[in-house]
Amino acid sequence: MGDTEPQVADGKVLWHFTMSLDGFVAGPDHEMDWMAGTTFRDDLIQEYATTTGAVLGGRDGWDHFPDPSGIYGSAWNGPVFVLTHHPEDATPTDGVTFLNCGPAEAVRIGLEAAGGKNLEVFSADIGRQLLELGLIDEIDLHIAPVLLGDGVRLYDNPGGVPIRLHRAGTDDPAAAIAVRYRPITAE
Repeated sequence: MGDTEPQVADGKVLWHFTMSLDGFVAGPDHEMDWMAGTTFRDDLIQEYATTTGAVLGGRDGWDHFPDPSGIYGSAWNGPVFVLTHHPEDATPTDGVTFLNCGPAEAVRIGLEAAGGKNLEVFSADIGRQLLELGLIDEIDLHIAPVLLGDGVRLYDNPGGVPIRLHRAGTDDPAAAIAVRYRPITAE
C-alpha cells in the first residue's frame, strides 16, 4: 500500500490526524508522546503547512496544547479557532479565536478565514459532529505503528449507525486496506 496522493488546498473541511493502529488520536489525558519515533514521508509536514488555511479544534485539546505556533512543527501560521462552551475562561492568545457556536457555524467561520485553502479539524469530538452533519469533505489519516489501548478515539459513537467511507485515490473505493506489522520484542 502506497501513500495517498499529496493534499491540495481547495477549500475542503479536512479531518486530519495521526492515529494509532487501534484507533486512538491521543493517549490518556491527550498525551502525544506515543508519536515519537514515527516517521513520515519527507515532504508531508510542508504539504499540510502549505494547504492549510485555518485550523478548528476543541477546548480539551487546546487546554492541553495551548500553543498555535507548534502546529506542523512551527511550519504553519494562520488562524486557529477553538470551539468551546466557555470562551470567557479561555486565556487570550494571538491568532486564536474562541467560538461559542454550533459546529456548522464554526466551519463557516473557519472556511471563510481559510481563504480558499483547507480548514483542518483537529478534534475527534468536533470531527464526529461534523461528520454527522455532512460537513466533512475528507478524512486524512496517518496510521502510526503503535497500539495505545487507551486514550482519545478518532471516532466514538456508541449506538450509532456505521458510517461508510469512499476510499479516495483508488480504482475500488470500497476496498479494504491491508497492513501488516510485527511486534518489536524486548531484547
